[in-house]
Amino acid sequence: MQDAITAIERCRKPVIAAIQGECRGLGVDIVTACDIRYCSKDAFFSVKEVDMGITADVGTLQRLPGIVGFGNAMELSLTARRFSGEEAKELGLVSRVFGSKVELKEGVRTIAEGIGEKPPLAVVGTKAVLIRSRDVSVEQGLDYVATWNSSMLLSDDLNQAISAYTHKRKPTYAKL
Repeated sequence: MQDAITAIERCRKPVIAAIQGECRGLGVDIVTACDIRYCSKDAFFSVKEVDMGITADVGTLQRLPGIVGFGNAMELSLTARRFSGEEAKELGLVSRVFGSKVELKEGVRTIAEGIGEKPPLAVVGTKAVLIRSRDVSVEQGLDYVATWNSSMLLSDDLNQAISAYTHKRKPTYAKL
């Protein structure tokens, strides 16, 4: 199970979670492995494992502190209390709370389409560098991004982006 959840985080392309209704236990494991999280107003969350007599073991305890802070993760994990989408937003677990399921679906689709229109190598690189930088020093992160970008200069994406901007047209990027 750990590898299945970690595969979400390792996916080269951005993974967006759209959460509506209940998100407990394994659901929290899954959404913490996603790159961006949104929810509807009716969503609620709970790190429920401690109430079930087990320790969360497929990623919440490893990923949640980096998202909501150590103290908040400790409190949520030890109490197993239910918290709202609005509180999830305040904690940083979700980026935005939509008013309804329909608004969530439409809003996330628009966001995903917007990301999909960006240079694919820049999107993949941004995700890779952010994940790598989370786990290393600033200096190591800067070295990693410098190496990454030097290899990206070989692609046509940069030329396409600049040309499209200059000529006020939509860029055409190669598929990954």
